[in-house]
Amino acid sequence: MRTLVPVAIATLLATSAFAATLQQSSGTVRLYDHKAMTLQLADGESFMLPANFKDPGIKVGGHVAVSWEKSGLDNMARSVTLIK
Repeated sequence: MRTLVPVAIATLLATSAFAATLQQSSGTVRLYDHKAMTLQLADGESFMLPANFKDPGIKVGGHVAVSWEKSGLDNMARSVTLIK
């Protein structure tokens, strides 16, 4: 029993850390709404942008790379980089 508790705690912590890992996506911008702070790629993937987001020059039809993580039902963008 004493060995099961540390193993269970380690498993729980590893699972939580894995869930918070940043994901990477890239594609063509379908929609970008600076006021609503949203970005959608041509494949339908959507992201919420952070309140302090600084637009690097996103344009519909442009190519971007997005680092993001899941927060509830939303994909929260952490960074958006233009791809040339």
